[in-house]
Amino acid sequence: MTSVRSRVRDEVHFLEAGDGAPLSLIRVLGDLDASKGPVLLVHGVAMRAESFRPPTRQGLVDALLADGWDVWMLNWRGSIDFGPLPWTLDDVALYDHPAAVRYILERTGSGTLRAIAHCQGSTSLSMAVVAGLVPEIEVIVSNAVSLHPSLRPFSRVKLHALRPVLQRGNAYVDIPWRDGPERLVPRVTRNAVRLWHPECGNPTCNMASFALGSGHPALWRHANIDAATHEWASTEFGRVPMSFYAQLAASDRAGQFVSVRARHGLPERFAAAPPRSDARFALFTGTHNRVFLPDSQRATHAFLERHQPGRHTLHLLDGYGHADVFLGARAHVDVFPRMLAELNR
Repeated sequence: MTSVRSRVRDEVHFLEAGDGAPLSLIRVLGDLDASKGPVLLVHGVAMRAESFRPPTRQGLVDALLADGWDVWMLNWRGSIDFGPLPWTLDDVALYDHPAAVRYILERTGSGTLRAIAHCQGSTSLSMAVVAGLVPEIEVIVSNAVSLHPSLRPFSRVKLHALRPVLQRGNAYVDIPWRDGPERLVPRVTRNAVRLWHPECGNPTCNMASFALGSGHPALWRHANIDAATHEWASTEFGRVPMSFYAQLAASDRAGQFVSVRARHGLPERFAAAPPRSDARFALFTGTHNRVFLPDSQRATHAFLERHQPGRHTLHLLDGYGHADVFLGARAHVDVFPRMLAELNR
């Protein structure tokens, strides 16, 4: 059987966010019918659009093309394809997502689109949706976390106690430490993290666990990731700005995501009032998620159901963690059909 992947070509579009930050969109074109309309893919923190195309048997992009969707992958300002810059979720919600959505609609002539988002791509897009900034989005498939952060105890210790120490001389946490840290704090941190994670010899996997969650490992279950994907992932992570961690810390204290610079229509708290949107949310998370606990999505689902009962769905993926929802060797069997069903519903 010929794979969908062998018959695709990329069309790269460069654009600017509302404040001038660089963005790019990768439109994945195939020779199959794409009459279902555009679907936007939004990557997670310190990742990039290509994170949706791991070296697995069938990735999410393949599944979407085969199902008849016009696939657009966004590199927002936090993408590792761009030079590092400090950003907040406010910036992404206010400037990146509206610009990307309108660009896609202008290029396709469509009046609406649907979206699949992961981690802080999901959080920032959810913020933009409930704030009424992207009314063109009909459906958002949101993985891991949306409007409510729920963290493991050690993650909260790192966020509230260790972060102030690290940020004194470091604007970022560099997951791969690609340049070899020379200063004392990064060097001590890197070596301590490696000692703390004897379960895996991959330093990027170790640092991702430290930077993004709490677990051995935190970002995925090793049993769900094949060796080729585990190695490939070493090149797919970059820097996480301290400006993001500061917003996450404020949101953790508030019990919901908050704006750190409320302006231009952004609410101070994103789950304090009814959503200014008719978009339908399909919330996904792994039962073993050690970056954001499943309670994150449960809380967002409860919030949405209070205001729009019966409209939204919650999917708890047994045996999955955080990023393996997209990168897992069996995700094409266990996960993607459920996401496609939500897009088609």
